[in-house]
Amino acid sequence: MFLFESIPWYAALMGVTVLFGLIFVNEITRRSKKLSLFFYVAVPIIMTFTVWMKTSGPGTPMGYWFPWVKTYSALAGVLGFMALRYIKGLDKNKWMLMFPPFILAFNIAEAVYRDFQCFGYNGLVDGIFINGGAWNIMNGIAGILNIITLSGWVGIFISRDKSKDMVWPDQLWFWIIAYDLWNFAYVYNCIPDHSFYSGLILLLSCTIPAFFIKKGVWLQHRAQTLALWAMFSLTFPYFADTSKFAVQSSHNETALLVISGLALASNLAVFIYHFGRIVKTKKSPIKGEIYQDLNGYQEVVKANK
Repeated sequence: MFLFESIPWYAALMGVTVLFGLIFVNEITRRSKKLSLFFYVAVPIIMTFTVWMKTSGPGTPMGYWFPWVKTYSALAGVLGFMALRYIKGLDKNKWMLMFPPFILAFNIAEAVYRDFQCFGYNGLVDGIFINGGAWNIMNGIAGILNIITLSGWVGIFISRDKSKDMVWPDQLWFWIIAYDLWNFAYVYNCIPDHSFYSGLILLLSCTIPAFFIKKGVWLQHRAQTLALWAMFSLTFPYFADTSKFAVQSSHNETALLVISGLALASNLAVFIYHFGRIVKTKKSPIKGEIYQDLNGYQEVVKANK
């Protein structure tokens, strides 16, 4: 296959199981404060001191800095978003509204740094085979463009339904697709043999809800599904690596180049469109919202206010 060596039926079935499992837990926790506290506070505290130091210590597929930083930064995002959602009046604080774009940009920047770092690798690194090349630089640039095109966080609000979701109406479908292409390319470049689950399946687990279950809440979906998968990966570090259900990358240089090329092209297109609108409308991406006149923006606001 072009992207992967092969995807046997049982691995494909497991991929679907993981996908729906992530969507299910994300949905029940976003609807329940108590379940959120259990999954995103109690579980990681207990697991940090009883399980993860043993299962994901040095010598394991997760025994290096990045999986640990990613896990706790994802959890920090979830907890920050919960504070915005559940602490009365906090969503009106303009400084607190800077937290969602900050934690998102920080997570993207972590991956950009790793992409640039992997440019110089060729072989086994921390137990993972990495084939560095121009694709790492291309995708690192795509990630930087993805950060630059963040806008409209001053318009973040909490939905008026029972779930009290954190809604970011200026974060529309084209930015999400550009992010997905960039993030999949990052995982394919830097954690290639984990890219079926940690890339494709994980991205679908937040994009499907954002498009078909609760629009305008992509970042909340992303933070929760990422935190859930990161915790699962620290608990079962060999699942996506050497287990029966593992799916190996093809390590095809053409595939690496094509995926990163698509990520760069899509983010460059969003960048051009984004700043074209800024010039045309004379709106500030920091002090205001850029896409208020688009139908997608208006549909999100109407559904949540």
